[in-house]
Amino acid sequence: MKVNQSEFIISAVRPEQYPEDGLPEIALAGRSNVGKSSLINRLINRKNLARTSSTPGKTQQLNYYKINQDLYFVDFPGYGYAKVSKEQRFAWGKMMEKYLLGREELKLVMQMVDMRHEPSKDDKMMNEWLRHHGLPLVVVATKMDKIPKTRRAKHIKVIKEALDLRPGDLFVPFSSEEGLGKEELWEIITRFAGIGQETVEEESQAEKNHEDNEING
Repeated sequence: MKVNQSEFIISAVRPEQYPEDGLPEIALAGRSNVGKSSLINRLINRKNLARTSSTPGKTQQLNYYKINQDLYFVDFPGYGYAKVSKEQRFAWGKMMEKYLLGREELKLVMQMVDMRHEPSKDDKMMNEWLRHHGLPLVVVATKMDKIPKTRRAKHIKVIKEALDLRPGDLFVPFSSEEGLGKEELWEIITRFAGIGQETVEEESQAEKNHEDNEING
């Protein structure tokens, strides 16, 4: 998918703050420092629209990013960060649960896990919860570039077995550094968001017309 426009919209903590334009929403969930911001920036070809941080637990709201006037990425607070108080973790959990179970515009959850490590207890609990509630789900294994090519298949096998993924379950190895998995993930996103090939072709044609106008002066 060709991204021509992307912008941060709002950090929301209550449903009344969520956008009301009815665009499809793609949620990103994962442990702190799993690379959600880096993934967003790679998908939209921007360096710092979604701000990365060396401080785990920094994201404390639902951060909305509008893409091409077609959909939203909704970046969740990272789970599993020990230094966050129990009260804060509980509040985040209730906010996320209310969104996931009640948001009609939600079309897909991208659960992100670190490819370098076996999924944590929190990763497994989140995956089981999402599947129990029948939410549309793709597991994205980040930081693939940190794993030697000869060992990637082994790491993928460990993740799939730990999460009890079955044939047909959506799974994408991804590297924000190298862009590996980007096209496959965009195909899944646009399919679940209901953005068909017609929309993509219109964007490509608009870009071509712009180029022709520049050439013809």
